Amino acid sequence: MSDTHDPNAPDLPDDTKIDLEAEYQNSNIQEVLDKLDRELIGLKPVKTRIRETAALLLIDRVRKQVHLSSMSPTLHMSFTGNPGTGKTTVAMRMAEILHRLGYVREGHLVSVTRDDLVGQYIGHTAPKTKEVIKKAMGGVLFIDEAYYLYKPENERDYGAESIEILLQTMENNRDDLVVILAGYKDKMDKFFHSNPGMRSRIAHHIDFPDYNASELLAIAKLMLAEQNYRFSPDCEKAFAKYIEIRMTMEHFANARSVRNALDRARLRQANRLFARSGNKLTKLDLMTLEADDILASRVFVEGKLDSVGNGLGK
Repeated sequence: MSDTHDPNAPDLPDDTKIDLEAEYQNSNIQEVLDKLDRELIGLKPVKTRIRETAALLLIDRVRKQVHLSSMSPTLHMSFTGNPGTGKTTVAMRMAEILHRLGYVREGHLVSVTRDDLVGQYIGHTAPKTKEVIKKAMGGVLFIDEAYYLYKPENERDYGAESIEILLQTMENNRDDLVVILAGYKDKMDKFFHSNPGMRSRIAHHIDFPDYNASELLAIAKLMLAEQNYRFSPDCEKAFAKYIEIRMTMEHFANARSVRNALDRARLRQANRLFARSGNKLTKLDLMTLEADDILASRVFVEGKLDSVGNGLGK
C-alpha cells in the first residue's frame, strides 16, 4: 500500500493517456470477482461494495503511475451479519484482490477468534497477539466475533491489551497488513462505540444480509453439485419445506445450517443404500438424495410442535 512514486520524477502532461481497461485486465481482479459470483448466491449489496472497493484501489494505483500523489486509502474493514452469510469467503477473495492490485505482498488470509489472541494470565496476551500478527503480515487478518476482545465487566480480562497491540499495528503497518473485524451487527456497533480508536481505523463497513428461502435452496443445490450429489424432484420439494421451517427456529445460521442439514441427509442416504445393499446400485443411486433423507429430520417434528405452541428445540 506504500506510495512508491519518486518525488524527483518529472511531472507528466495533464493529457497523458491511461488505458484503464488494459490496467483492469492486467490486474486479473475480474477472475476473483467471477469466482466470488460462483461461490456465493445473492449478496448483491456485498458484491457491489467489493467491486466499488476494487475500483477505488485500481484508480489509486493508476493515479500513482501518473505521479498524482495522495495518501493510500485505508483498507481495514468491518463485516457485519449473522453466521453463515459468507463473511469469511468474501474476506478470502478480498485478500486476493488486494494482492493482485499490489496492496499486500502475499494475499493470504489468517482467520482467528479471541482465543487465538488473548492469553489467560499476565504476560501471555502480547506474545500471542504478536505471533498472530506476524503470521498475517503481507496479507489479511480476519478476526471473527471481534467484540469478544472487549470485556469491560471483567477487570482481569486481557482483551484490552490485545486491542492496543492491534491498534498500533493497524496504524503503523498499513502498507503490510489489512485487518477485517467481523460479527453480529448490534454487537459490533457496541464494540466500536466502546473502542473509538478501533472505529477510527475502519474505513469500510459492509453489512451481510440474511439469505431468503429461494437463495438457500440454490445454495444447497450448489453445495450438492460440488460433491457430485443431487436432489430428486420430491427431495427438492422436501428440502424447500425444511428450509421454510428451519428459518423460524433457534440457532439458524443461513448457509452453515444448510450445509449441516445436507451432511445429515447424506448420512441418511448412506444408511438407506446400505440397508438395501443386496441390490445392485447405480451411479445415479449414489448421487441422488431422496425425500425420505430429508423428511427424517427432527426439524419436521419440532416444527409441528411449534405450530401448536409447544416451543422449539435446537
